[in-house]
Parts: sequence; structure tokens; C-alpha cells
Amino acid sequence: VREVAKLAQAPLGSTYHYFPDGKPQLIHEAVAFSGAQVHGVLARELANGPQAGLRAFLALWRQRLTDSDYRAGCPVMAVAADDGASDDDAQPLIAAAAAIDSWRRLLADSLCHAGVATPRAERLATVMIAAVEGAILLCRTQHGPTPLDEVAQELDDLLASVLPAA
Repeated sequence: VREVAKLAQAPLGSTYHYFPDGKPQLIHEAVAFSGAQVHGVLARELANGPQAGLRAFLALWRQRLTDSDYRAGCPVMAVAADDGASDDDAQPLIAAAAAIDSWRRLLADSLCHAGVATPRAERLATVMIAAVEGAILLCRTQHGPTPLDEVAQELDDLLASVLPAA
């Protein structure tokens, strides 16, 4: 919270005015904001079909990774993976779950709209998110884009094999 106040060049007291629940609320808001940004990109690009949406999802993370020299990852997954949360500060995990679920629903709905049966579409949406998020971690550890590029190719091939021919 102190670092946020410093970066915002705001008094520490005003940070607590806007975030009275402190760090858990601040993280919740940041995760919700990040999740909504990704949701917006996905929603816009999925209007052009599941493959276009997936490619945009991958491009977004590739750009964030390269722009940060592979230091940045997905803030939503960072919160989801954090084992330091207690029952008293579950707000960040709730926000992460909501963001991930919103992405999954968008992907599954797009696949259904393209003709994939609902149960399969839901599983594929989960696989896509898990594969992309895992690739993000691998890119960070390998300090390069290869894992994301490989996942992109495999997911693209997978979608091509399950989507009805146009």
C-alpha cells in the first residue's frame, strides 16, 4: 500500500481512504481491473470467432511479456497462485476466480456459437486458459517467447480440428 501511495504521489492516508480494507482490497481492485481489461480484448476479438479471440489472447500476453523483458506475468494468476491468503483477506482470490471464469465463459460461448457442443466447449476453454497461463510462466523462466509460440500453434491446430468447416 505504501508503494502504491508513493507511485501515485499521494499521501498514505488517502490510499486508505479509497481502500479502507487495505492491501486485500487494493489487490482485489487491481486484479478485477486487469481481468476486465483482458475480458474486453477477448470479447471484442471473439466477435470474429474462437480462433481470432485465442490469437488476440495470446498476442496480448506475448506483448506484455516482451514489453517487460519477461518480468511481467498474469496478475490474475499470480493472485490465484499466492498461498499467503487467509480467510480474512479472500478478496483478491475472489477477484481472480471471477476474472478467470469470465474469460472461460467468453471462450466457451464463442466455441458454442461456432458449433462446438457445450460440454466440449467448456473443457476446451479451460484447456486454453490453462495452456496459455502455463506458457506465460514458462516464458518467464526461459526468458523467451518459445513456450507461448508453441502453445499458440498447438491450440490453433486443436481449434481447427474441432471447429466445423466453414
